Amino acid sequence: MSAGGGPLLPDSVLYEIFLYLGHADVLAAALVCRQWSAVARDEFLWKELFYRYYRVSRDVPRHPAAVSWYDEFRRLYDTIPCVEVQALREHNDQVLHLSFSHSGCLFASCSKDCTVKIWSNELDISLQHSSNMRPYNWSYTQFSQFNSDDSLLLVSGVFVGPHNSSSGEIAVISMENFTLLSRVRNKPYDVFGCWLNETNLISGNLHRIGRVTSCSVLWLNNAFQGVESENVNVVKRLFKIQNLNASTIRTVMVADCSRYDSPDLLLDYEEQLAAAPTRPASELGSDSEEEEAKPRQAPEPAAQELPGDGGVPAEEGLQQFIDDIMGGRVRASLSEAELETRVAELFVRTRTKPPELNLLPTDSTSKTKYLIFTTGCLTYSPHQIGIKRILPHQMTTAGPVLGEERRSDEFFDSLDHVIDIHGHIIGMGLSPDHSGVWAPPCPLPRYLYVNSRAWPRDCVISDPMQPPPIAEEIDLHVFDLKTMKEVKRALRAHRAYTPNEECFFIFLDVSRDFVASGAEDRHGYIWDRHYNICLAKLQHDNVVNSVAFSPVEQELLLTASDDSTIKVWRSPRALRGRRASRPRPRKLLFSWLMNQSS
Repeated sequence: MSAGGGPLLPDSVLYEIFLYLGHADVLAAALVCRQWSAVARDEFLWKELFYRYYRVSRDVPRHPAAVSWYDEFRRLYDTIPCVEVQALREHNDQVLHLSFSHSGCLFASCSKDCTVKIWSNELDISLQHSSNMRPYNWSYTQFSQFNSDDSLLLVSGVFVGPHNSSSGEIAVISMENFTLLSRVRNKPYDVFGCWLNETNLISGNLHRIGRVTSCSVLWLNNAFQGVESENVNVVKRLFKIQNLNASTIRTVMVADCSRYDSPDLLLDYEEQLAAAPTRPASELGSDSEEEEAKPRQAPEPAAQELPGDGGVPAEEGLQQFIDDIMGGRVRASLSEAELETRVAELFVRTRTKPPELNLLPTDSTSKTKYLIFTTGCLTYSPHQIGIKRILPHQMTTAGPVLGEERRSDEFFDSLDHVIDIHGHIIGMGLSPDHSGVWAPPCPLPRYLYVNSRAWPRDCVISDPMQPPPIAEEIDLHVFDLKTMKEVKRALRAHRAYTPNEECFFIFLDVSRDFVASGAEDRHGYIWDRHYNICLAKLQHDNVVNSVAFSPVEQELLLTASDDSTIKVWRSPRALRGRRASRPRPRKLLFSWLMNQSS
């Protein structure tokens, strides 16, 4: 027994540790003389052991929740879900995504075999239901998410339309009887979609305006569209965002801060407004379905150079430029493509703007949610993260069409904040709420984790259709969503090899203490969030596309791969507990009785 009364580390592990430190003789003495208690109480020894064995920088302090260095060493050794306990082979093609229900009792998997499968997470995981989406002209399923009370499942996939055109579609499945409740178009398909609340989900649409400019529309949809009254709104425009240089809105997610006692994810808009840099960012938002995709597309003819800054607000400069075009007071010196780029540059000057303070809720009990998505402003590959606050009255499809907050001279919705990533974004994940069983004594800040493949330093993008080459090494960045700044150094270990035009999403997940990610190098990876160290590599036979921690048991992790399998990983500690909880086989009791009788 250790000084704290817990189980000892195995002798083989201790021997490896002491050999590493050059203290094998100390271990031998401890094993022979059984004076382990003296060693276990030596905090200096275990501190030295910890920093040297895990190669942690000495300027990183011990985890604030740790009781002793021995306990912290044992936590990193004993609680990492790195032991494979089960391989699920019911899919017959690449498995692309995994998602747990909030209760942890179920999880869903999406695959290139065009099915979404629901699994029961019991002592041994078993298949509960499988839905085939091919009858709905889907090519494959790619993403799923349970709503907050686990009664509905959002499933996103690629839809094959007329003339074999590909778009996206979202389906809503009831968890009560696994029936399909509704289907919603989603364009482009890698918007994925997400839940805003228990019954409303967010989808996307894309409208082309010019050669490299477009308009992304984010829609709020009621999950029960097929059963609601025709007199009740079941869909509503949420935001319209301008896209420049062939970029689009992708990978939408919602950060819900309403569960915090003292919400940390509250942007200081006044401070941002005072200190906001005037760098070029991505684009603004654009239009609903049809009516607003064209209005300010007026700059079609060639024209002279746009007015300079000269202290003139962007809106006035743009209006003046359009008036000059309509009045024939311009020189035909710009090509149509050049004109499109110059007009877009004027639009983008007002792309990022904190909301007016009088529109922000003053009630401390009001819901606080943020829409987070990937975007860009330089090329089609996603290289920026856009953030837009969702106001309380925008969280329902009831009422008038949204967008009344914009002034009449504002054609697109501005973003609250944009985070630049110097590279191609291939994955995002939010840290957990800490509102359930993992809740610490006080709320922790909410962090955004981002997988990206870096561009070369000092690269220049002259053609939006030719993005810079991307690194094979994946950087896992960590951003504090309160300060909008990167914290710690990027986590590294995992790699990817596909070029820009073939690059695909690699899903990551975050638990209380760990962060995990897939990779193209046939491994999943686990890092410790506090010490920023890689703790485990989880092997597959092909690309690992997705990982998922159980929301109620971070010592359980799932990995999904192109090898068509889902692997189940548990920690050594959890595995010992599972074995201890299993009933002893009856044949052992029979054998013991036979021995007694003889």
